Amino acid sequence: MKTRGGGFKSGVFNIPRKTCLLKGDLDMTPLIDCVFLLLIFFMLSSSFVRPAGINVNLPKTVTADILQEEKFVIIVSADDVIYLNDTPLTIEELKAILKEKKDTIDSLLIKSDKAASLGKIVEIWDICRELGIEKLNIATLQAKKE
Repeated sequence: MKTRGGGFKSGVFNIPRKTCLLKGDLDMTPLIDCVFLLLIFFMLSSSFVRPAGINVNLPKTVTADILQEEKFVIIVSADDVIYLNDTPLTIEELKAILKEKKDTIDSLLIKSDKAASLGKIVEIWDICRELGIEKLNIATLQAKKE
């Protein structure tokens, strides 16, 4: 029976080990697996909630110009409720706020639902013109030309 040198001892195999540890070399595979599992967990456990806002069905036009989003947005919903930057207001409150901020308003955007009354839109337009706000825009969806 041979020992250590190159043979075997009764019933025990001596298998030479060729593994060596390098300092500073990390295996990134388990870390990447954990990151992907966490990502999948949070994607499946999070609830997909639509952001709160006012649903406005804009009219379509063919000749609309594309404008940048304005700081001051007046929204008129289908049931003629007026919102200024997502805050519901009466026409008198809107007039007071616009009078207070008329010096800081360069331009104003009116987003109106298709079903909103034209009288309410004209009333808002008239208030803006009366206060000296000259640059008014009405939001629409651009339709395709046929």
